[in-house]
Order: sequence, then C-alpha cells, then structure tokens
Amino acid sequence: MTETGPRNQSVSSNRDLSSDDGRRTSVTKRGGGAPASRGRTTIADGVVEKIAGLAARDVLGVHDMGSGISRTFGAVRDRVPGGTKSVSQGVKAEVGEVQTALDLEIVVDYGVSIMDVAAAVRENVIAAVERMTGLEVVEVNIAVSDVKLPDEEDDEEPESRLQ
Repeated sequence: MTETGPRNQSVSSNRDLSSDDGRRTSVTKRGGGAPASRGRTTIADGVVEKIAGLAARDVLGVHDMGSGISRTFGAVRDRVPGGTKSVSQGVKAEVGEVQTALDLEIVVDYGVSIMDVAAAVRENVIAAVERMTGLEVVEVNIAVSDVKLPDEEDDEEPESRLQ
C-alpha cells in the first residue's frame, strides 16, 4: 500500500534535496512558527521600576525621586560600604502580561513649571518603558512630594555628628 499524503505534518516535515553530484540529502524542519513565539517572556516589576526611574531622572527640573523618608534611607544606604543608590527609588510599578501602570514620586527644582516637568516625565517614562519592554504603559501617576529650594542642602549628604 502506498501513501499519497505527507507524513508527520504536525511535528516536522521532511524534504529531500538533490545535490549537484546526484546524492540525496534529507532536511528536517522542526517546531512551528517564528522563534519569538516559542515561549513566554516575563518582566519583573523591579525591571520596569529601574527603567522608569532612570527615564524620570533624565528630565530637566527633576531634582530627586521619592519621599523625604525614602531619600533619608537612601542617603544612609549610600554611606554603607558596598551600598549603591537605588535607581528605582520613588517608583512603583504594577506589571501584567502586556500592560503596566506606574506611580512616581518626584522632587522638583524651585522655579520650574511643575505641570511641564510632570508632562515631560510622563512622556519620557512611557517612551522608555514601552521601547525597552514592549509593554503598554496604561498610566503614569506622578506625585510631587517636595520642591528643592536653591539654598537648601541636599538630604543625600546629611551632616555628620562625629568629629
């Protein structure tokens, strides 16, 4: 009995190729679909928070990120040997399979338009997160927690009590 239809349609397809010298070579194609569709990619909340934090800090008029308490803890962490500044400070992300929502807390420089800075932060964060992750940013909520006055010292370097 002879088969008239193709074999193993669901898993692989076999094809015979003839070479110039008359030999036949069998080539097997495995899997189905494009390589990008063969699995799942998950992105952690912290990854999106870092991207958003860096993008927000790039905007002119943003002095710092986070509330006064988180900035104080950040300053202490920076003084500990081996401690590094957290780029995700002041950022909270909720990441789903295809969408993300972000909450940012910023400190602006005195004299800048808060609405303009917030709009620029929102635009920069959305562009960076969507470009790097492929996630749709559904909202970026911005809370301005402080204004940095020109004559204020930075909280990042608290005065030492030791002499």
